[in-house]
Amino acid sequence: MSITDELFIDAPPERVWKLTLDLESWPETTPTMTSVERLDTGPLRVGSRARVKQPGQPSRVWTVTQLEPGSLFAWEAKSPGVRMTGSHRVEPASGGCRNTLGFQLRGPMAGVATALLGRALRRAIATENEGFRRAAEAASR
Repeated sequence: MSITDELFIDAPPERVWKLTLDLESWPETTPTMTSVERLDTGPLRVGSRARVKQPGQPSRVWTVTQLEPGSLFAWEAKSPGVRMTGSHRVEPASGGCRNTLGFQLRGPMAGVATALLGRALRRAIATENEGFRRAAEAASR
């Protein structure tokens, strides 16, 4: 399963990127995150890890797998039979930027997880993107 949510944000891409990298502030930005705790120090980089707690879910450790400064951040977490990948892409657009959140489920249990959680996951990704939009646009005022 693959989900993508794309949203125009009326704020500079640098502001959205800064929010994207500030993982530990995500619970203030979106109700889909209860807590995010970095497990290492320094700038976010490939290999960086964070423990993420989401409502109704067990805590999971996510590991950064891709980082293109200013434009792309991706990370992965594993559960029995499922590998999850989340991505954040920020691209300049006329008068602001386009923020694209992606989420993929792969593995032998991905079909079952999709059947059980697909609708909720789509809603969560859209809610997260809306949270980034609100936070970035509020900071622009």
